[in-house]
Amino acid sequence: MDKSSSNEWVEAGEALLPEMISLRRAIHEEPELGLHTPKTTAKAKRALEGLPLEIVDSKSTTGFVALLRGPANGRTVLLRGDMDALPLTEDTGLAFTSRNEGAMHACGHDTHVAMLVGAAKALCARRDRLAGSVMFMFQPGEEGYHGARFMLEDGIIDPLPDAAFALHVTPNVPSGLIAGRVGPLLAAADRFVVTVKGKGGHASMPHNAVDSIPVACEIVMALHAMVTRRIEAFDPVVLTVGRIASGTTNNIIPETAEIEGTIRSFSEGSRALAHEGLQRVATNIAAAHKAEANVEIIPGFPVTICHGDAVALAKKTAQALFGDHGWLPMPAPIMGAEDFAYVLQKVPGAMCFLGATPEGGDFRSCCALHSNRMVIDENVMARGAAMHAAYAEAFLNDGFEAA
Repeated sequence: MDKSSSNEWVEAGEALLPEMISLRRAIHEEPELGLHTPKTTAKAKRALEGLPLEIVDSKSTTGFVALLRGPANGRTVLLRGDMDALPLTEDTGLAFTSRNEGAMHACGHDTHVAMLVGAAKALCARRDRLAGSVMFMFQPGEEGYHGARFMLEDGIIDPLPDAAFALHVTPNVPSGLIAGRVGPLLAAADRFVVTVKGKGGHASMPHNAVDSIPVACEIVMALHAMVTRRIEAFDPVVLTVGRIASGTTNNIIPETAEIEGTIRSFSEGSRALAHEGLQRVATNIAAAHKAEANVEIIPGFPVTICHGDAVALAKKTAQALFGDHGWLPMPAPIMGAEDFAYVLQKVPGAMCFLGATPEGGDFRSCCALHSNRMVIDENVMARGAAMHAAYAEAFLNDGFEAA
């Protein structure tokens, strides 16, 4: 990418910043949860009106794809922005704070929509020089609802693009920097529920009962030992029990106890070992106490794996736009999860983080994503739109050879 082209994308992002801020704030005020975000979808579509885009709606969600066809019938690149919010009550004090009680854009998806709209406007204005097509994927249901998978299953991203790219803002990276890595970026995240069934009875006569509570406690302790002793440290698993429930009062031995938690992993191998170990440990410990354990594992998002060539292109693009220090290599993946993983299972590509530490904040200690007090530096959206647009143009021109 030559210097003049880089400067042009940076200037386009800066010129579009007021519009992106306005759109982001409008979305932030009316957050929506899950697979159906009709108000957010309507705002995004309204912002795209008048552009030379072909809109295809998802059948199972309120998501949509906006397709920009360049004059050349070349490669296709997908850019993704997620749209849904989180179920928590905002406590930021912002003038445009959420008006919907119990819902908040605490993961930056409002900025993702605004940046994707900005990138669409910038690319549409330069449509005549594009060497292929750009898919803008506006996707709800990222927060645990598998929205990307549903949109893929709907067939609206068919034929599949040649590459895919996404940005995710975070206050915990210095503002304006693009951060990424090759290989696993984010974990697979599965939920499990273990129901221990014993035999209820009177608290004064435990010998006539099979107490489900100590069995559940033993299972919890053994699961943590299993993870550290049966799974390789360099292909780690994080197993967390977040809820134990049992009993109704002080003088009754309850028949059942329930354990609920998550399993996070960075490979399908360690993920399978954890699933098998959970089943084996829970059922055998229960059997040792003459109880039963029913294990249910609810698969979550797969591992988000970034392809080497795609990350190399992201690095080159970030440095071309923002200088050599505009790229921040990530030394290790993060145990959070992301459903862009479904796209990256089918299409070579990458997700990167865009630092958005609020003015005067410290990226090491400011409120993180999913906090009810999370705020960001809105000015970084100019960089986000420029990064999207420049990445798309570079790939359409030269594929991953551009890296």
